[in-house]
Amino acid sequence: MAILKAAGKLKTIASRQTVLVSEKAIANTKDAGNFLTDIADIFLFVGRIIKETFSGGFEFREFLRQCFQIGYKSLPLISITGAIMGLVLTIQSRPVLADFGAVTMLPSMVSLSLIREMGPVITALICAGKIGSGMGAELGSMKVTEQIDAMEVSSINPVKYLLVTRVLAATIMIPLLTIYADACGIAGSWAGANIKGDVSLVLFFSQAFAPVDMIDVLPAVIKTFFFGAVIGLVGCYKGYNAGSGTQSVGVAATSAVVMASLLVFIVDMIAVQITDLIIS
Repeated sequence: MAILKAAGKLKTIASRQTVLVSEKAIANTKDAGNFLTDIADIFLFVGRIIKETFSGGFEFREFLRQCFQIGYKSLPLISITGAIMGLVLTIQSRPVLADFGAVTMLPSMVSLSLIREMGPVITALICAGKIGSGMGAELGSMKVTEQIDAMEVSSINPVKYLLVTRVLAATIMIPLLTIYADACGIAGSWAGANIKGDVSLVLFFSQAFAPVDMIDVLPAVIKTFFFGAVIGLVGCYKGYNAGSGTQSVGVAATSAVVMASLLVFIVDMIAVQITDLIIS
């Protein structure tokens, strides 16, 4: 009798575990389906943005205002991030290079690391957090308060006025912010090199830029245009397609950061593969 009761309990526990696993599998499948749906919707969204960009009537003043918001107002954050990036990279790399007697290679190693990979990717991730979430929250708020609907009623094209200007501003300003972050990073590296040494600024910069060639700079700059476009498109897409409640504003901002960061890594991986094929 006791054996039968124990068997019954085990059967009940197994059934509950099966239900939990099934629910988890359904939830994961649903999340994957939502992600793929978002990707498909983004492609349609991109097509609409491209069509409105070349249809005439460009909102130049709003575009300049967005450039100011994205570029100038990001300078303090990018300055600090870039300087710390170069400083930490120098402090972490110096002992390893010292073991091999190659401390003189420190400036060139840091500059190539910053220009080729670290500067573009870290700047893009910082911008995905600041600019992508800002666009998602701002446009989501406008959607919730029906300001976008009011623009359509007033014969103002919200896609052209709100979205095209933001995407183009992000596409143009993020490469400039990346170049600025690289410069701040090399300056931070010089400061790091002077913690345990005495290197003049002119000598450090001459050593830093000596091995840098166009094949190092050009692919890094080109991919930052794609980083900017991705961040702008995802931020606008999430905000423009936000739900009707106030909670959807936070959801739009958060999901914009997550998706933009993920797409930045994917674009970077593709860019690295293409660059490697071209160089080899």
